[in-house]
Amino acid sequence: MGTILLTGAAGFIGWRTAQFLVEEGYTVVGVDNLNSYYDVRLKLWRRKQLEKYDNFKFFELDIENYDALKVLFDIYEFDAVINLAARAGVRYSMVNPHVYLQTNAQGTLNLLELMRLKGVKKFVLASTSSLYAGQPMPFKEDLPVNTPISPYAASKKAAEVMAYTYHYLYGIDVSVVRYFTVYGPAGRPDMSIFRFIKWIDEGVPIELYGDGSQARDFTYIDDIAKGTILALKDVGYEIINLGGGKNPVSINTIIEKLERLLGKKALINYRPFHKADMKATWADIEKAKRILGWEPRVDIDEGLRRTVDWYLENRSWLKDVSLKEGDDGEGAY
Repeated sequence: MGTILLTGAAGFIGWRTAQFLVEEGYTVVGVDNLNSYYDVRLKLWRRKQLEKYDNFKFFELDIENYDALKVLFDIYEFDAVINLAARAGVRYSMVNPHVYLQTNAQGTLNLLELMRLKGVKKFVLASTSSLYAGQPMPFKEDLPVNTPISPYAASKKAAEVMAYTYHYLYGIDVSVVRYFTVYGPAGRPDMSIFRFIKWIDEGVPIELYGDGSQARDFTYIDDIAKGTILALKDVGYEIINLGGGKNPVSINTIIEKLERLLGKKALINYRPFHKADMKATWADIEKAKRILGWEPRVDIDEGLRRTVDWYLENRSWLKDVSLKEGDDGEGAY
């Protein structure tokens, strides 16, 4: 097995992807800057799980730091790079757009340039369903996503385009994986499902933007991580959706399912729908099936049950986890 540089290793998707890779026998060099956009205790918990493996090495650094990245490329001979480091969050990207471009675009460029210099030929880039705003559903990869409606989506589009340039000029093989609303155990506390579970359990009113009819193509973390690993195969340059692939599920339905799992009724404070949010997302995943042999295995009911079980098992420390975003004015890996 090879050696993989995985950025955003203490992040939600990065943690689970790294875990599957090391269990398959890969050596994983994980990096993360451990910023406090959301409560860092979750990132430290994930890192601790990974540090149990002898074939996992962790370095605290930022992909915006070209010189620090270069040291890693000088030390290790990487077979591939999986870039899961990103400033995430649609709403917060409107508050601090500069940092989104710096990490998502400049950070991606730093990795691609070092790959070119060191002869690393495989790049997996995490991207987002947020690019499909305004397009007809289900979303297909060949839709013209040229009008992003948030700085977050725009920065991800920039990363995709830069990756294509390095594929065209230097022959780097690129898999761009566009994720659709990822959820599961140890998920991000700025995402709805983590927040809803904690709020319902603690009897705190849910802050709900819109009337709850907005819907998402929720995709369980294990399915996303396995799809990301399958994307290590040589494809040339391909953009591939990783999503649930079935009819999207409304936020109101998610709340009802969580109420049943927790045995408690949700209190809800309705807030105005945010202009940069999308009404619905729905992935066409035929390309992932054809190219990667991938399709999701965990349905929404099983995924929510596993997520609630993890929360209840870890409630003793999760009760102190803050749901506040942007504590240091930074974004999230």
